[in-house]
Amino acid sequence: MDARLNAFLERADAVLARIEPLLPTLRQSIDWNQCLAARWQREGRSGFLLPLEVSLDMRLSDLIGVDKQREQLARNTRQFLDGLPANHALLWGSRGTGKSSLVRALLAEHAKGGLRLIEIERDHLADLPRVVEQLVKLPQRFVLFCDDLSFEAGEGDYRVLKSVLDGSLEQAPENVLLYATSNRRHLVPEKESDNENWKRVDGELHPSEAVEDKIALSDRFGLWLSFYPFTQEHFLNVVEHWIGELARKAGLSWQRTEELDILAVRWATGRGNRNGRCAYQFARYWVGLQLLEQKA
Repeated sequence: MDARLNAFLERADAVLARIEPLLPTLRQSIDWNQCLAARWQREGRSGFLLPLEVSLDMRLSDLIGVDKQREQLARNTRQFLDGLPANHALLWGSRGTGKSSLVRALLAEHAKGGLRLIEIERDHLADLPRVVEQLVKLPQRFVLFCDDLSFEAGEGDYRVLKSVLDGSLEQAPENVLLYATSNRRHLVPEKESDNENWKRVDGELHPSEAVEDKIALSDRFGLWLSFYPFTQEHFLNVVEHWIGELARKAGLSWQRTEELDILAVRWATGRGNRNGRCAYQFARYWVGLQLLEQKA
C-alpha cells in the first residue's frame, strides 16, 4: 500500500511540475497609498496591473509655450480631484510638443492629492472594463492614460474601440478619467475620398457616413487640446529653459548667446524637427559637452 501511495504521489508531483509553469502567476494587490502609477499588462485572455517606478521630476512649469493647453488640462484635473464633473481628454497634435509630458507633470503635481496614473496601450483598450472594475470604490483618483492613440488605414479596430469606449466611459466610476494623446485629431486617417459623398439637404451640407464614423470616435472625449509645431523663437526658449535647468543641477555657469542659438537651430534642422523633445536633447548634448570640456 505504501509503495503504491508513494508512486501516486511521485506521479502527482511530476504532473504538477509540468502544469505549474502554465498557471498564471499569483499577483499581490497594489498598495495605492505607496504606488503612484501602474501599467495594464495583458496576460493570456486576461491581464493585471503592473506597478511602476515613476520619476516626478517633470513639473508643469517645465512646459514652455503651451500655457493655454496646460491651464485647461490642469483645471480639468483639479475638477476631477475635487469630485466635480470633469471630461475625458484628447491631446492631439505634432509629435514632441509636450502632450505626454503634460500628463506626467500633472501626476507629479497632484500625486500627494491622491492622483494616480495607469498606462494602457491602444491594443489593450478592449480590456478597459476589466481595468475599471479594479478601481471602483478606491479612495484615489485614477487617470487612465493611452499614449499615441491612432489607427492606420484599413484597421477596423476603431469601431470596436468606439463601442468599448461608449460602455466603459459612460459607466466609469467617478474616480476614473481617460486621457489620450494622438498625432491625429480624429484618431484615424482622413482621405479625400471620404468627402466625395457629402450631401446638401435644405441648403445645409451634411458629411458622408465615412466621415461621421471616423469623427465619432474622437467625440467620446469631451476636452480636445491642440498642440502645434514650434516656431523658432518657441524652440529656442525651450532650449534656454532646459539648459538652465541642467546647468543649475550641474553647477555650470552659462549665458545665452547668438552662437548658442545658431547651434541649437542647426541641431533641430539636422534632425528634421523643432519641438520640445528636440530642445531637451540638444540641452543635454550642450551641457554635457561643456562639462566634458571643463574636465579636459
